[in-house]
Amino acid sequence: MKEFYQKVDSELVFFPELGIGRYPVPQERPYDARYFQRYQQMAETETGRQLTVSRIELIARHYHGPVLDVGIGAGQFVSMRPFTSGYDVNPAGVEWLKEKGLYVDLYSTVSPAISMWDVLEHIDDPEAAVARAGEIVFVSIPIFRDSADILQSHHFRKDEHIWYFTDEGLRNWFRTQGFQCVEHNRMECELGRQGIGTYAFRRIK
Repeated sequence: MKEFYQKVDSELVFFPELGIGRYPVPQERPYDARYFQRYQQMAETETGRQLTVSRIELIARHYHGPVLDVGIGAGQFVSMRPFTSGYDVNPAGVEWLKEKGLYVDLYSTVSPAISMWDVLEHIDDPEAAVARAGEIVFVSIPIFRDSADILQSHHFRKDEHIWYFTDEGLRNWFRTQGFQCVEHNRMECELGRQGIGTYAFRRIK
């Protein structure tokens, strides 16, 4: 049994009945100035700009008002969408937000709308994060068929990605948090991103 628990603590664990997998990412993570700069370079490409526009359009179909962007990448979404603030754990991202007066602590307030573009899979305690959304959560995230699909994917990142979902697993997980899916699309795949699902989840009243 010792070997079993060692595997649980060091390898990918996937539960097909839940459609959820977890990898024990070390506490030391690559979120620094170089990470921020890399995302700045990606944001300034044509695909990067189109992704940001498509995300803004997704929100506009379901919600009008202030949004807290969790995990800002390079900050392009925060810069382009009015009434948008940000939260990040990367010191470079935090500094960028504070310089612009746009930093908001996710865990100190309830925001009506939260966006998580390529972020939910990075968060140690996603339940605590999603609980801070009062009305709606927008998500883009890698989606997998099964554990074999995870292991073969370029989205299997042992230094960053903790959580791995199937489409059904993600929908069911959000349902247990009190949300229902009001839109699912593959718009980011159409823009060249492999294996990404995009969702809007509204809180069930």
